[in-house]
Amino acid sequence: MENKSAWLLIAIGASLWGVIGVFVTYLYEVGFTPLEVVAVRVLTASIFMVPYVLMKNRQLFKIKVKDSRYFIGTGIISIVLFNWCLFSSMRESSISIAFILLYTAPAFVTILSRIFFKEALTARKLTALLVTLIGCSLVIGIFSSSTASISLYGLTLGLGSGFFYALYSIFGKAALSKYDSLTVTVYTFLFATVAIVPFSGLGSKLSTLTDLKVLGLVVGLGFLSTMLPFIFYTKGLQYVESSRASIIATIEPVVASVVGFFIFNETLSTWQYLGMIMVISSVIIVQESKKQKANRPQQFDQAGA
Repeated sequence: MENKSAWLLIAIGASLWGVIGVFVTYLYEVGFTPLEVVAVRVLTASIFMVPYVLMKNRQLFKIKVKDSRYFIGTGIISIVLFNWCLFSSMRESSISIAFILLYTAPAFVTILSRIFFKEALTARKLTALLVTLIGCSLVIGIFSSSTASISLYGLTLGLGSGFFYALYSIFGKAALSKYDSLTVTVYTFLFATVAIVPFSGLGSKLSTLTDLKVLGLVVGLGFLSTMLPFIFYTKGLQYVESSRASIIATIEPVVASVVGFFIFNETLSTWQYLGMIMVISSVIIVQESKKQKANRPQQFDQAGA
């Protein structure tokens, strides 16, 4: 796969993540809590993923027991804790502040990738990172929420969401050095499901889940905004550096803002439009020139294996 195709897969995956607000908002309206939505998300994704992988190639389920550590990393440490921190941060502070802190993830990825994968910390990468962080801050409306206060606990939760979000790229990259992207994705959700569903209180919503409208929202959340984007993102991660993938994926808040405008009639400010342009520009900045691509070794970095 060429790098441009990998970049496209990551961008599509991030765009599908960007529409998650539609399903989550309506699930909140029918009485679901953030923890229950997270449980629904990983459980439904698992239900879709397992048959798909079985039909495609059941050999993909074969893993070594000792390698479960990778999926504890992607599924429990990253996916479960990232969602918990994000939703808790929203409650403790505000949605705007929570998402600003969430998108510190590329900074964490860049630093961790340098430490674990020895990825180069280039001027291009740092420039794209800076533009992305500023752009994301504008997109989520930092200026309109400038008077909002945040406690130390809220700040810790917000940074935690960014850190755990970043860890998916780190753990995922290590797992991809040994396993197919589908193997990584399906075990990520299986481990997450086992970890969160028994403690989520989802059992109290069984009667609600029989409603066709709610069932449609659950399917949309689990398939369109979870299974597909993680397959695309993880596949693209096989051919793109973790830090670059994480920066490209920050197109997500741009899509989320567009969805909010057309579906929920949320008006965007001039600053938010400027932020969208900056985030999109960072995707262009992070791409290598043909000369750089020719000089780079044709393999992806691996964790010490």
